[in-house]
Amino acid sequence: MRVYYVKIHILLEAKIFMKEKINAVLDEALPKINGADSLETLEALRIEFMGKKGKVTELMPELKNVPNEQKREMGIALNALKTQISDALEERKVALSEEAVKREIESMPEVDFSRPVNLKTGSMHPRSIIQKQVEDIFISMGFIIEDGNEVETEYNNFDAVNVPATHPARDAQDTFWLENGQVLKTQTSAAQNRILRTYGPKCKVLFPGRCFRNEALDASHENTFFQIEGVVVDENVSVSNLIYFMKEMLKGVFKKDLNVRLRPGFFPFTEPSFELDATCPFCGGRGCGTCKNSGWLELCPCGMIHPNVLREAGVDPEKYNGFAFGLGFDRLVMIRTGLSDIRYLNSGNIKVLEQFGVRM
Repeated sequence: MRVYYVKIHILLEAKIFMKEKINAVLDEALPKINGADSLETLEALRIEFMGKKGKVTELMPELKNVPNEQKREMGIALNALKTQISDALEERKVALSEEAVKREIESMPEVDFSRPVNLKTGSMHPRSIIQKQVEDIFISMGFIIEDGNEVETEYNNFDAVNVPATHPARDAQDTFWLENGQVLKTQTSAAQNRILRTYGPKCKVLFPGRCFRNEALDASHENTFFQIEGVVVDENVSVSNLIYFMKEMLKGVFKKDLNVRLRPGFFPFTEPSFELDATCPFCGGRGCGTCKNSGWLELCPCGMIHPNVLREAGVDPEKYNGFAFGLGFDRLVMIRTGLSDIRYLNSGNIKVLEQFGVRM
């Protein structure tokens, strides 16, 4: 019997000792934390008490010395200790951060809001200016303006617009593939299927967007560029309708009537496909540096929407047809601004870009 009582006494002592240690750690931690005068000091205290070799962590192995029937009680006490110290650390961190912000604000020089400001500071990007102009032109012709996704499914980017699995555009050399099998949109045409399914077989929609291709960068190629695409679908749509809309768009952008011509082209999502050129608005077709002395500007791949694309979007190609066009928008911006290097458009170079905010 004497041995039995001795064992109980030892176990009770272990429990009492554990409680005393928990209280001692808490009594030591809270004053230090509440008195911390910097985030650096607070981080050192976090490591001292809550780190892998911290004082709270060192208490965990001592739980094995507590009687089994008391382990749950002591475990709860240990968790309460960790919670109290963690909460105290977080509260002090917030308080120190607020004090730092307050000191920074108080140290700021006073601002005289009555002083005149420089209204010339800052300007819109030439892309934004010209995109708004183009959108307004198409809105006046009854178009709806839509946004496209920058991350697209392989289906929308390729299959839905009649790009076969063997097409070289699917190779890594052209397309940025993501780990989940999706792609960074290589063309605004990736939105065609969604737009046709959304608006049905009778629609006029314009959808500008940022596109991505794995290109080697030079004065005329970027891996991030912008296009403006449009579709018109209805009954009895013809190539002459396509020419009309393109001429109206060019007239609005360049403030003059321009002749256009169609050259044969090939795009999987149109049949027949064309390359649309316009007479150079700067030399009137005589030849200059902008048009490389040809008298023509290559502006717009276009064509009649391929029946497979309509069918894939749930539109009956026997009853409806339409056209699509994809304006190389960055090229249009370069023509309007006179920039000779496409890389300026993504450079963020204020000195280069701000000059267009006034004269455009």
